[in-house]
Amino acid sequence: MTYTIEGRTGPWELVIGLEVHAQVISEAKLFSGAATAFGAPPNSQVSFIDAGFPGMLPVINAECVAQAVRTGLGLNAQVNLWSRFDRKNYFYADLPQGYQISQFAHPIIGEGAIEITLADGATKTIGITRLHLEQDAGKSLHDQHATKSFIDLNRSGVALMEIVSEPDMRSPEEAGAYLTKVRQILRYLGTCDGNMDEGSMRADVNVSVRKAGEGFRTRCEVKNVNSIRFVMQAVEAEARRQIEVWEAGEEVFQETRLFDTSRGITRSMRSKEDAHDYRYFPEPDLPPLVLESDWVEALKAALPELPDARRARYVAMGLTPYDAHVLTLEKETAIFFETVARGRDAKLAANWVTGDFFAALNRMKRDVADPPVTAENLGALLDLIADKTLSGSLAKLVFEAMLETGKPPGLIVEERGMKQVTDTGAIEAVVREVMAKNADKVAEYRSGKDKLFGFFVGQTMKAMQGKGNPALVNEVVKQALAG
Repeated sequence: MTYTIEGRTGPWELVIGLEVHAQVISEAKLFSGAATAFGAPPNSQVSFIDAGFPGMLPVINAECVAQAVRTGLGLNAQVNLWSRFDRKNYFYADLPQGYQISQFAHPIIGEGAIEITLADGATKTIGITRLHLEQDAGKSLHDQHATKSFIDLNRSGVALMEIVSEPDMRSPEEAGAYLTKVRQILRYLGTCDGNMDEGSMRADVNVSVRKAGEGFRTRCEVKNVNSIRFVMQAVEAEARRQIEVWEAGEEVFQETRLFDTSRGITRSMRSKEDAHDYRYFPEPDLPPLVLESDWVEALKAALPELPDARRARYVAMGLTPYDAHVLTLEKETAIFFETVARGRDAKLAANWVTGDFFAALNRMKRDVADPPVTAENLGALLDLIADKTLSGSLAKLVFEAMLETGKPPGLIVEERGMKQVTDTGAIEAVVREVMAKNADKVAEYRSGKDKLFGFFVGQTMKAMQGKGNPALVNEVVKQALAG
């Protein structure tokens, strides 16, 4: 069903496109050898090129090119063997050169597409228009001094991939799902860390509204939104603003806006420039970028398994589509799961990872990169369940002890005497004791109160401190009561 927002004049459809700016994982910047580490002291990672010194010539970083190609392949997009850099001219305090070296007419990556999955399980294909490489600007700091703005050029010259979508999204949920999927693919590829809170990935959100059956109306761009949740909120807020403007008989003008996260509204920033305002022309200090098809094929062959393929493989292993989706959201989670599941029952491994293990992470405020229980130890716990050393309930007790002590499950079982009892004779002795203490209930059971069966099983397990093999306990109790 089409998502709409109800206005005074009836329902309005949303039209959404995203421009995702993703910082390339590389030890050096796009056109200089300066470092790219996050959190370095201000202006400590700046070369003469990054600072815009006259006469300094850019030199392309081959690894940044390779990362862009890997990303294009991961987005099922066309890799252009011939591309070109252009100068985008504008003037701002944190852009030392007075222009940005970008790609405009001939980007390195052309059209592609990715599939998103929505909350109800529905899927949708979102087109990608292009991916181009460009250098980032520096950062203006307005909160360091009462009357002055400071400039940090550490980010100046860092390689960015700008991934431009088609205007194919029609709801805040679709925009959030698309950004989530792009971020997921980039992190699997190792081409961008996706840390939106650090600014290494951010999105410009293009929004317009229309009546059903209409063509596109004027769009506005909400600039530099730095979380998936805020992207979804910005879409909703900007769409509602535009609906109010149109319904008041006024016109929406193309402009760049900012999203005020504290108030949940967008605010005007500047009128939106068109391409001709930037006076693009071919970058004279760089030759065209020419790629060898064999080199591109070698990069393609070396790509890691991507989320969609991994999810399909997990389903083929017997996991539900939902479990497969959850386990592939983050690459680290998938690697953890695969270590736990190696040579074991995949469904049991998935249940433990998405159940008790995830619950422990939430409770202890940890993540998969810093787990309270290693994947190897969790796998060893599953082995103890498989060989009937532990019952399911005992395994949960052992798991809690693993969280507390960090010890492997086998050692905990030995130290605490937690082995499951599988000796039928021992179980029969306990059952006889339970029946002797509850002779009245035995009589009730034998007179037709079948529901009391669970009582005898429970009392037996309690007497055995949960160590009885559940299947054997059930069988022995049944035989004894039939007696």
